[in-house]
Amino acid sequence: MMHTWFECKVRYEKLAENGMTKKVTEPYLVDALSFTEAEARIIEQVTPFISGEFTVTAITRAAYSETFFHDSGDRFFKCRIAFITLDDKSVKERKTKSNVLVQANTLQEAKDRLVESMKGTLADYSLEMVKETEIMDVYPYAPKEK
Repeated sequence: MMHTWFECKVRYEKLAENGMTKKVTEPYLVDALSFTEAEARIIEQVTPFISGEFTVTAITRAAYSETFFHDSGDRFFKCRIAFITLDDKSVKERKTKSNVLVQANTLQEAKDRLVESMKGTLADYSLEMVKETEIMDVYPYAPKEK
């Protein structure tokens, strides 16, 4: 199933550990068909968790070709993979880059989970980058139960 991911930034007042409230802007990832649907879905998802007012300050398309979720992970890592193919005419190596989102607890765990998830892939690839994102949570599309 193809996902169209949108990064939605939500601004609200959060209770800090010292008991004071401070304004924060946090990014979330939503699977939606359009910007309009992404906004509606993020409002629906965060409303139960945010007390008080909040605003969706930005929505941008996020280019993730694949997502690997692991319930035990509490962070999200952006990984860049370069798929290596041979150009038939010039016989030169060609790299096609792709971004993947991996849920894990540490950078090393994200790398290991990506390698594990890529097992069985026939294409040659190299892992070019693994970096932690600020994403708070990810909401894949799920059909509503009637």
